[in-house]
Amino acid sequence: MKNGLKLILFLVVWAAYAHAQIDSYRYRAPLEQISGTWHSLHIPSLVYEKSQNGLADLRIYGIKGKDTIEVPYILEKNADQLIEREIDFQIINQSSKDKQFYYTFKSAGKDIINQIKLAFEQTNFDWEVNLDGSDNNQEWFSLLKSYRILSIRNKRTSYHFTDLNFPDSKYAYYRISISANEQPKLRAAKIVRMERLPGMENNIHYSDYRLTNDQKLKETVMLINLPAIAPVSYLRLNIDTKLDFYRPIKIECATDSIMTEKGINYLYTKLFEGSLSILERPEFRFNAQLAKHLRITIQNDDNRPLNIKSFDVKGPVFELIARFEHLDYQYSLYFGNKEATAPVYDLKIFESKIPLSINSLKIGKATANPTYQTTVTKPLFERKAWLWAIMGIIISLLGFFAYKMLREK
Repeated sequence: MKNGLKLILFLVVWAAYAHAQIDSYRYRAPLEQISGTWHSLHIPSLVYEKSQNGLADLRIYGIKGKDTIEVPYILEKNADQLIEREIDFQIINQSSKDKQFYYTFKSAGKDIINQIKLAFEQTNFDWEVNLDGSDNNQEWFSLLKSYRILSIRNKRTSYHFTDLNFPDSKYAYYRISISANEQPKLRAAKIVRMERLPGMENNIHYSDYRLTNDQKLKETVMLINLPAIAPVSYLRLNIDTKLDFYRPIKIECATDSIMTEKGINYLYTKLFEGSLSILERPEFRFNAQLAKHLRITIQNDDNRPLNIKSFDVKGPVFELIARFEHLDYQYSLYFGNKEATAPVYDLKIFESKIPLSINSLKIGKATANPTYQTTVTKPLFERKAWLWAIMGIIISLLGFFAYKMLREK
C-alpha cells in the first residue's frame, strides 16, 4: 500500500513539473547545427538583454511531439585568471649606510619571480627603492631603480602601495635598498610569481560619455553609456598628466531605474571602490556584471581635476557547454524568468570528461515563447481537469490494492 501512495505522489509531482518547465520563460532562441553529443555556445548580446543578471535562468529544452527533455550544461566565464605562487626565502642580511637601508633575501631554490610584496610598521611614508639580483651575493644586476613606494593613513584616507613589480627574474639572491630619513621597520615580505592566464575578453566600445567636474562636491563624475547590455569586468582610464596624484575612486553600474518628472533616475550598484594613483596603472578589475550604464566618481578634494582623455572597457566571454543525448529533438535556449534559480547538473562534477575540441552551436533569432503563461497559474488542485484525473487514478489504485488484499486473505 505504501508503494502505491508513493506512486501517486510521483505522478502528481511529475505532472506539475512537466507542465511548468517551459511556460515560465518569456523568450526562446532555436539552436542549430547540433551534430553530436558535445557543443559550445558563446552567449550573444540578445540573451544578456533579456536574462537575469547572473544568467541563472538559462535553460536548454528539446521537444519532440509531446515529449520535453532538459539538456545539462556548464556556463564558463572565459576571463583572465591571475595566479599567485609564493616562493620560499629567508632574510640573510639587514644593514644601513648613509640613509640607505638594505635587506638581502635568499631564495630556497632558483625560481622565476616577478613581484616582492612588502609590509612596514610605519603607516605614513614616501620612499624610493632599488632592487638588484645576484647569483653569488657578490655581483649584482639592477632590476628596479628609483622605484617609489608610498603609504598614507589619516582620518580620511588609508592607502598603501608597497609591491615591487618587475620583469620575470631568476636569481638566488635579491637585495632591496630603501632611501629614507628613518629606519624602515620591515614587518613582513613575500616573494611571489604572478602569472596571468589569458582568457577571452571582449572590447566594449561605448556609445557616448559625459564628464562633469563638480566644484561644490569637489569630485569628477563620468557617465559612460554602452550600446547594449554586456558583461563588464574591466575599466581603464587613460589619463594625460605627469603630476603626482592620489584620488579615491568608485565605479558603479546602473541596475534599475525610476521615471521622475526630470527624466530617468538610475539606481547604481558598486563594482569597485579603491584608489587611483600615479604609482599604479589606472586599470581596475572586478566581478563581471551585466551593465549598460557606468558611473565613475573621483574625489578630488582641493586638487585640480585629472585630465581624462578616454576609457577602455572590457568584459568576459561567457561560454555555454552542453551535452545532447538525443539528436532527433528540436532544441532551443530558453530565458527570461526572474524567479528561476541556477540549475544544478551532475555535468559539473565530471567536467574533466568534456572533450577539449567541441563544435560550436549557431543560435537563431530570439522570439517570444508562445507557451509563456502571462497570467497567474492556479494551483494544480484548483484545476478541475487535473483534479478529476488524479481522483480517477487514486480510486483505481485504491480499488486495485483493495482487491489484492481480499485475494490474499
